[in-house]
Amino acid sequence: MTRVAVYGGKGALGSTLVSHCKSKDWWVCNIDLTENPEADFNIVVPVQGTDMIAQSQYVNEKVAELGDKFDAVYCVAGGWAGGNASNKDFVRNTDLMIKQSIWTSIISANVAGHYLKEGGLLTLAGAMPSLGGTSFMIGYGMAKAAVHQLTASLAQEGGGLPKDAVVQCILPMTLDTPMNRKNMANADFTSWTPLMYVAEMFTKWSEDPSSRHPNGSLIKIITANSITEEVVV
Repeated sequence: MTRVAVYGGKGALGSTLVSHCKSKDWWVCNIDLTENPEADFNIVVPVQGTDMIAQSQYVNEKVAELGDKFDAVYCVAGGWAGGNASNKDFVRNTDLMIKQSIWTSIISANVAGHYLKEGGLLTLAGAMPSLGGTSFMIGYGMAKAAVHQLTASLAQEGGGLPKDAVVQCILPMTLDTPMNRKNMANADFTSWTPLMYVAEMFTKWSEDPSSRHPNGSLIKIITANSITEEVVV
């Protein structure tokens, strides 16, 4: 049986991914701030009074208790907060983005380094805008750019992933989530990427290693007129 971990498995994309994996009769571990009842096993990450080191130790201890390795580790945790350098919430929002995107990606990479099978798959979540400046959302752009760098480092020889394992980083523009629809009700939804497209893409990469992009790829997820394509940077 295919065994996967989904970091952020209770969010909008994560929940879709967990449901899709379960439809294939895969065994799914959800790692998040809250449980996902669809998952076979839940690791609820303690947040209050903890730092990244404590969270990583907790997650790794819980994963070790499972006694088996993963075919894939999918990191889809994250969030969004805006603000430029003069914004009153600039530092607070940047701190939040670092925790939601960088901490989760580093912990996912650490889990993969110890508990991913040889030839397995690690996915990380970057962002297309972070290929350049993001003046109105500096903290978000900076955090996602760090995930891009992490991807490149993990793909290099000596990056710490198991033999023949591959890391892929997706760079979407806008995902079609309920929250995005609520906050941007007048947007052009035909340019938003469906969550199921991403879920199916991830499971395809797991089932058919030949469908994966080169190790360390940053992959733009571009949707136009309701048609989505993958473009390697």
